[in-house]
Amino acid sequence: MPIAALVLLFLVVPLAELYVILKVGDAIGVLWTILILVADSLLGSFLLRSQGRAVWKRFNDALQAGRMPHREVQHGVAVIFGGALLLTPGFITDILGLALLVPPTRAVIVRLAQRTAAKRMARAAGERASRPQRTYDVEGTASENPPPPTGPRRLDR
Repeated sequence: MPIAALVLLFLVVPLAELYVILKVGDAIGVLWTILILVADSLLGSFLLRSQGRAVWKRFNDALQAGRMPHREVQHGVAVIFGGALLLTPGFITDILGLALLVPPTRAVIVRLAQRTAAKRMARAAGERASRPQRTYDVEGTASENPPPPTGPRRLDR
């Protein structure tokens, strides 16, 4: 993971969350801010449970139908990631987590992630193909059968 992404993840996001919580607390009061965060977490846990079950059912249905459940796996990862975001206290991560748990917004986010991943893989494949490949000449002989053992055999216990 690039250093910039780690800095964003562990420094910028918590500071942004703290800033938003303090601003909301100033605007509506500390008690209401805490109540909203708790209610948001409860709503998120309900959505996580219901959407997790729905994705799991679609996953099993796809397997029973004999098709690869790639779409269901992608949505399952999004649901798990959304649940993890809801466990993180704060309004920004809760909004992102809820967006991953609601099926219409989750579908949009999964499609966006698919496009981004496809572009990155195509770019990486292009870079790899454009690099000159080294070739090595190795002298030797090949045989299909290994040479027979020489000397007495030892039995290990």
